[in-house]
Amino acid sequence: YPKANQGACKSFDDFDISFKSKPGGLPTFLLVDRGDCFFTLKAWNAQKAGAAAILVADSKDEPLITMDTPEEENANAEYLQNITIPSALISKSLGDSLKKALNGGEMVNMNLDWRESLPHPDERVEYEFWTNSNDECGPKCDSQIEFVKNFKGAAQILEQKGYTMFTPHYITWYCPEAFILSKQCKSQCINHGRYCAPDPEQDFSKGYDGKDVVVQNLRQACLFKVANESGKPWLWWDYVTDFAIRCPMKEKKYNKECADKVIQALGVDLNKVDNCIGDTEADVDNPVLKAEQDAQIGKGSRGDVTILPTLVINNRQYRGKLDRGAVLKAICAGFQETTEPAICLTEGYHLLYLI
Repeated sequence: YPKANQGACKSFDDFDISFKSKPGGLPTFLLVDRGDCFFTLKAWNAQKAGAAAILVADSKDEPLITMDTPEEENANAEYLQNITIPSALISKSLGDSLKKALNGGEMVNMNLDWRESLPHPDERVEYEFWTNSNDECGPKCDSQIEFVKNFKGAAQILEQKGYTMFTPHYITWYCPEAFILSKQCKSQCINHGRYCAPDPEQDFSKGYDGKDVVVQNLRQACLFKVANESGKPWLWWDYVTDFAIRCPMKEKKYNKECADKVIQALGVDLNKVDNCIGDTEADVDNPVLKAEQDAQIGKGSRGDVTILPTLVINNRQYRGKLDRGAVLKAICAGFQETTEPAICLTEGYHLLYLI
């Protein structure tokens, strides 16, 4: 816990403070206060100063939220894509107890261990990934497709051998009845305002519309449904990866024609996918998207899903970095002891030193 810049909103170089570990020493885990700047800026300043991870102590007693990239004017800040250290928001009470120990001169060791945070009832892990087919929303969209590309191999191995049960999900919302006939709802929604997504470019006058995103999301969900019914749910990873490569918005290929070619190349029944999608102009419910909206509501230990991307493992929301190694480690932590698949046995855990 630094003596100065305790919110980590400024560069630690300004205070001549470094957290770089000495040769042979344990990595440094930095504790900072919440407030005054974005979580991402705190993490970036900590990383630049040499910290191996950062804990942000909440400023009041309240349910914890998921730290997210900023939506405001700094949303495209260059440093966002360069943050590599783990970060977590912790409760005020835990933060206070850590500060008390540190101020008393104690050395505090913290173990970053997924096995303590995930339930592991049996030899199969169930996980779900809330994502989006939109590829023009900046860093969030880029991180989602990069994760799918990088994690595809591990995901398919786990699924094909029966170690996991994976389900993709898609967030939609409905248009208020009073605005169903408005230009905004017509361009962002399908099925008469029942299922909507934001405009990809945030500009109704150009490019693709929100309803195009909803349709492609629905196509991905239906592809998974049909593939799952045929005993090959792992084909979803191939479809999403190939669609992102072959059918990007910037090349004006984000459409049914391009998507159908990808589906056919994978050997999935195109007629079944089309029947699942149904008539997107009809004033009726779509069973798949209706189920997706119902699934957004929190159940048990999992809260409501409100941001993208969101990963849920054994009904617990994952709060780590969205990369192959970190997610694989989290999934492996969900297996009952001694039932982990071989792909998990090479994964280690990190002991971090908190100052």
